[in-house]
Amino acid sequence: MSSLMENFLSAVLGELASRSINFLINKSSKPKVLDVQTSLQRTLLQANIIINEAIGRQITNQAILQQLDMLRDAMYQGCYILDTFRYQCHDEENEKDQVVTHSFSLSKVNSLKGIYFSNRRTHVLEQLKDALDNLSSMILDVKELAVFLTGYPRLYRQPYSMHLLLSKCMFGRQMEAQLVLNFLLHRQPSVAEELEVLPVIGPSKVGKSTLVAHVCNDERVRDHFSEIVFVSSYDFKDEELTCIWERRVKKYQKSLLNKDGRMLVVVDVAGDINEGEWKRLYAASKQSMPTGSKIIMISQSDKIAKLGTTRAVTLKYLSEEEYWYFFKTLVFGSNDPMMQLRMSDLAMETAIMLKGCLFYGANIAYMLRDNFDIHFWCKVVSFFRELNKWHVSKFGEYLADVLRQNKPAHLGRMVRSNEMIVVYHQYECSSQEEVPKIALSSMMYGSVKPPSGRFEALVWRSPIPPYYNYFCNYEVRDLKTTGAKRKRS
Repeated sequence: MSSLMENFLSAVLGELASRSINFLINKSSKPKVLDVQTSLQRTLLQANIIINEAIGRQITNQAILQQLDMLRDAMYQGCYILDTFRYQCHDEENEKDQVVTHSFSLSKVNSLKGIYFSNRRTHVLEQLKDALDNLSSMILDVKELAVFLTGYPRLYRQPYSMHLLLSKCMFGRQMEAQLVLNFLLHRQPSVAEELEVLPVIGPSKVGKSTLVAHVCNDERVRDHFSEIVFVSSYDFKDEELTCIWERRVKKYQKSLLNKDGRMLVVVDVAGDINEGEWKRLYAASKQSMPTGSKIIMISQSDKIAKLGTTRAVTLKYLSEEEYWYFFKTLVFGSNDPMMQLRMSDLAMETAIMLKGCLFYGANIAYMLRDNFDIHFWCKVVSFFRELNKWHVSKFGEYLADVLRQNKPAHLGRMVRSNEMIVVYHQYECSSQEEVPKIALSSMMYGSVKPPSGRFEALVWRSPIPPYYNYFCNYEVRDLKTTGAKRKRS
C-alpha cells in the first residue's frame, strides 16, 4: 500500500511539473478567466495531495516543515481568491438580471455597471493569475521535497478525511505541533545535566493550550514520559512558589512506573514570572525531576521566551485566507459549497467579520450548519453586519477584536433590537466543572429570554483536547431605558 501511494505521488508530481512549466512559459499570453480558474482549481487539488501526504508522516526536518507551511499558506490563499471570484461572478449575474428588468431609462446606468463589472473582473483575474503563479512555482520548489516525504515513517493513525473529521481535529498548526513534538522526543546526551524548557507563546485565544494538549495526546509522547503534569501559575503564591513546586513534583514522582521516570510538566503562565522566582523554580525542578524530564511554559507574554533553553514556538492568529478555509469546512462539512453559492457568499462575509476569532467562529459556524436555510442565514448576517458597524462607530473597534482581547463588548439580540447584551469577562474551565445551562447563541440569535442582572452563559464547548468550556459574564440592558436615564442625567 505504501509503495502504491509513493508511485501515485511521483506520477502526480511528474504530471504537475510538466503542466506547471508549460504554464509558466506561456503565462505571458492573455488567458481567459475560465482557463485560469480551471488551472488554479487543478493546482489546488495537487497541493492538497502533497499536504495530506505530509500530514500523515512523522517529519522531523525543520526546513521541510517550513516549506510545507509555505505551501499550505499558498493553498489557503488560492482557495480564498478562487472562492471570492466565484461569489463575485454570482453576484454580478444577479445584479445584471436586476438591471435588465428595469426600464430603458436606466441604459446609462447599465453601461456604467458594465464598466464596473469589467474592471472588477480584470482585477480579480490578475489576483487569480498571481495565486496560480505563486502556487505553481511553490509546488515546483517542493517537487524534490515530496520525494523525501516517502522516507519518513507514517503516523500511528491517520484520519481518512480532514474535511469530515475537522470538528474533532486540531485545524492547521502542523509545523508548530511538530516543533513541540521534536522538542519532547529529543534525547539529550547522557552527560548533559540541563533541564530543557520550551516556551509556547502567543496572544489570547490563539490555541496555545490546544496545541500543547494535542501533542501531549500523541502516543509517542505518552510512551516517552512516565507522567505528564499540567499546572497553572495561579497555583503559585510568590514566596511559596518553590515549596509548592517541590511538593507537587515529588508527589507525582512517587507514582512513576518505569525506570527512566521522565516527567513532562506543562505550566500555564498567567502574566509574567519574576526572573528571581523562575530561577528558584528551575533550580527546584532540576533537583527534583528525573533525568530526561522537560518543561513546557504556555504564556501570552513574549518575555517568557528568554526563560527557555530552546527557541520558543510562537503562535499567531489565523490569516483571513486560512480562517475562511477553517470556517467554510465547519459550516459545509463534506457538502460542496459551490452548490449553494449565495449561502457560501454569506458564510464568507461572516468569516471576514469574525476576523479569525476561533471559538466564537466555531459557535456561529455550527449554528449556521444546524439551521441550513437561506432566509435564516440572511437574517443572521444582516444582524451581525449592523452590530459590527454599530460597535465600530460607538467604540472604534471591531467586535471580534474586542472579544478576542477579553475586553468588555456589546452584543445585540436579533429578535429584540431594543436589548443589548454586555460581555464583561470571558474565561474557560475544564470539562469536569459545571457549566451554565444558557447558551450565548440561543440568546443572541434565538428566542431564549436571558435572566435579569449579571449571569453566566456558555459560549462554546471544545470537542478536542484540552476540552475546555468557554463562557462569559453577561448583563442584558434595555437600550430605551438606558437612553432615557442618560437624558435625565
